[in-house]
Amino acid sequence: MARRISLREYQESVVARLRALPATHTVTTKLGVQVGDQAWLLDLTDVSEVLPVPNIAHVPLTRRWFKGVANIRGNLYSVVDLPGFLGDEPVQAAVASRLLIIHPRHIANSALMVNRMLGLRNVQGMETVAEADPAVPWCGPTRRDADGREWREMRITELVQQAPFLQVGTI
Repeated sequence: MARRISLREYQESVVARLRALPATHTVTTKLGVQVGDQAWLLDLTDVSEVLPVPNIAHVPLTRRWFKGVANIRGNLYSVVDLPGFLGDEPVQAAVASRLLIIHPRHIANSALMVNRMLGLRNVQGMETVAEADPAVPWCGPTRRDADGREWREMRITELVQQAPFLQVGTI
């Protein structure tokens, strides 16, 4: 009988295998997510875990895109509604909605709420249709896949250093 493995163990093994690749090896697989009506790509190593949306406690006097805090295995995580942060309609929590736990090397106990997962995408076969906008440092290039769908690349390292992302209070 096959050994059962949890989703977390599987994700950790994927990240460990990616880290074991030689430094000269270019990682061409990215994590695809739906944020509002847009498709985004994220580095797999920037996300430590993907979870269904748990109960989230609202925090008063915060920006509309700050969903609140969630208890994840006994630790409190701040939850940012990524479409809301980008100026779109906020995520309406549904079965397909997910929390992306940002890797702790970028920021401690922080998660992004997205509309849904779109799976792993190979960027090697995609065409670059627009270069990164220097005015928005956390947005990388825009690519188009073979089906004609456009994907924007998100740079988590830069996103979590932006003052608007860090300043969730309204006062």
